[in-house]
Amino acid sequence: MAKLPKLVLRQCQPHSKEWIQLLKLVLACALQNVKVQYSILENAEFGALVPSLEFAKERVSLFEPNATSRFLYAKTTPLSSVDDAAMFSALEWEENTMLPLILKSTPIASLSKDFSYAQKVLSKIPANRREIFEISLFVDLYTLVQNIPNALSAHSSLESWFYEFSKKEAVIDSLALIQKLSAGILPQAPSEEAVESQALVGDETMRKIKPGVALPPKPTEPKMPIPGQENILITSALPYVNNVPHLGNLIGSTLSADVFARYLRVTNVNHVFICGTDEYGTATETKALEEGVSCQELCDKYNALHKEVYDYFQIEFDHFGRTTTPQQTEIAQSIFHQLLANDCLIEDTMTQLYCDKCSRFLADRYVEGICPKCGYNDARGDQCDQCGGLLNASDLIKPRCKMDGNSPVLKDSTHLFLDLPKLQPACEAFVAKSSEEGKWTANGRTITHSWLKEGLKPRCITRDLKWGTPVPLERMKEKVFYVWYDAPIGYLSITANYTKDWERWWKNPEEVKLYQFMGKDNVPFHTVIFPCSLLGTNDKWTLLHHINTTEYLNYEDGKFSKSRNVGVFGNNVMDTGIPISVWRYYLVSSRPDSNDSIFTWKEFIAKNNSELLANFGNFCNRILKFCASHRYNSTLPTFSTDCANEAKLIQDVNALLVRYHADMKLGKLRQGLRTVMEVSQLGNGYLQSVKIDNTLYSQHRELCDAAVGVAVNLVYLLSALVFPFMPSTTTDLCAQLNAPLLTLGSEFDPNSLLPGHVIGSPQHLFTRIDEKMEHVYRARYG
Repeated sequence: MAKLPKLVLRQCQPHSKEWIQLLKLVLACALQNVKVQYSILENAEFGALVPSLEFAKERVSLFEPNATSRFLYAKTTPLSSVDDAAMFSALEWEENTMLPLILKSTPIASLSKDFSYAQKVLSKIPANRREIFEISLFVDLYTLVQNIPNALSAHSSLESWFYEFSKKEAVIDSLALIQKLSAGILPQAPSEEAVESQALVGDETMRKIKPGVALPPKPTEPKMPIPGQENILITSALPYVNNVPHLGNLIGSTLSADVFARYLRVTNVNHVFICGTDEYGTATETKALEEGVSCQELCDKYNALHKEVYDYFQIEFDHFGRTTTPQQTEIAQSIFHQLLANDCLIEDTMTQLYCDKCSRFLADRYVEGICPKCGYNDARGDQCDQCGGLLNASDLIKPRCKMDGNSPVLKDSTHLFLDLPKLQPACEAFVAKSSEEGKWTANGRTITHSWLKEGLKPRCITRDLKWGTPVPLERMKEKVFYVWYDAPIGYLSITANYTKDWERWWKNPEEVKLYQFMGKDNVPFHTVIFPCSLLGTNDKWTLLHHINTTEYLNYEDGKFSKSRNVGVFGNNVMDTGIPISVWRYYLVSSRPDSNDSIFTWKEFIAKNNSELLANFGNFCNRILKFCASHRYNSTLPTFSTDCANEAKLIQDVNALLVRYHADMKLGKLRQGLRTVMEVSQLGNGYLQSVKIDNTLYSQHRELCDAAVGVAVNLVYLLSALVFPFMPSTTTDLCAQLNAPLLTLGSEFDPNSLLPGHVIGSPQHLFTRIDEKMEHVYRARYG
């Protein structure tokens, strides 16, 4: 049975901020009919932020009510339309303006313009799209009306909405429940119900399938390495929480890692796939300042938003976590203490930029200026986006404070540095062994070797910030760890949130191989800095085996830019209505493996129409419709595979399978997908060569039976081959075949579906996209 989400809370005063947040969470769950279990903390536990809603299945914990509501509603209502954009703007207003005014007990007369704004939002957004905003607004107004009963009398429309909303059964029940919860009284716990049940594909009684070909079900408990077997630990670069991921972000890390993880799944290789949001550092502070929220609230918002996008893209993590956890603090500080004990840290004074107006040392991302390497005018203090060079903020020409444009001055600050020169010999030995055995991608090798050839320099691992993992030294209690020391340790802490036995994955190099997926700009942190941080502890870590990196995916004539509304971002994909299989196919087929690639709507539409529809979809639909016709009544006949045409097809498919497995094991995902399309093209060619039609059926029945039996089994093979790339297409094919997911072996078995097997109802897998839509999409997305 699946675990219910857990609402964690503590006793609180009515109408306090914590009480308001709790009521919002309770009401959101009630309106979405989400059953929860409750847990009351007797005392404030270290690292515990309450109230919070913890989802066992998704392995996420959310604290910010509006972000939690979005997470709940995304399961039933995709949040992506123009109306939703207005709603999200209204939510930010509620968080940053309305709620603070309510908490300050602002006089009613001063709230008039805010009431008018709320009334305008309610009239502008359709009723079926605005409920998330209604939840927050209702709770704010309820708090107000409890103290001032006639507070809304001068705003009749808003008052009418408020009292109508309060009549909902879910609202009445929530208001009764909040009285008990805030007083520390738990309601009677509901019996746990299965959140989901495994749907049966088709009719099992009509199946005739060779024993042992079906893929075993996924484990329900956390997966552990299996002694004596192949065990793969997969990570994708932790996405930062200050923005929505765009298509380049997706194919550069999370989507590519998911394709590889799904390949291991369909070949029944034991593995675990770990990811989560990177939440500490300057960029979070900067974005929180821009949005007028706390850093934690910002992280909650974007963690939920990221998860929503990845769920829509069918990226299936074993655990998607975050770096703002007690486990992150514990593990990062533990590694730090070991490095300190082993004399792998250097204390030194660093000259930093200090802004007199802000009265603070400026972290790298708070500084912009001219890159000393390429002359780019908008280089950041840590890295230049144009040449990719890593920088120190003090190296910039004409530096300026990002917050106020002031010219900062240089001041000294004491920091700790990772002694990379001391660790270089161990790093070089690791790189030499791992890059050869793990077959690193070319850009991973090149970037790493250039760092080592130049000679490693001490790397600062502390910063003068508030938002981060604290440095556990009394003399540096005002400092935190630099995000590029801290963030990769997130892989360990997120795994520790997945299982308490996380060290069985991360301290087990004899039995576990680590595969990491990322864009090329992240390479040195994963091949030099992170491994050196682990090597310096002298513990036996599971170090990088294979690094899989991409170049950049650009958009039409330029780069993706959220601020300039240029390019397709994760939430835009939901808005187009184009099936997610088409997006996954295009991104992998255009993956920038060795050179930058460009997303164009013209190519996107062409790939759908000429490749997915005309090749893959045509073969599958043609043979399944022929089998489902009155000739065979959806039942596979007795058939032979010994004739010349069938023997040649099997031989050619097996040759392609050898290439497919070789490419996929090395993370050559684009080549693997290309091979899948070649297999479907072989199927099309085979049907053409045997001339499958009424004449073949009536005059050469044995040949026709062989063609149907072998070709339908080839569709079954294709359902497994395409699973890493387009899992929903696999689901559709399995339903049409009335068959479970196939375990992908090294050879094509044309007898996986046996004579007498009854297939399901054939349907078109893909539909044509009108070429004229290119101009519509280009105009819509910049």
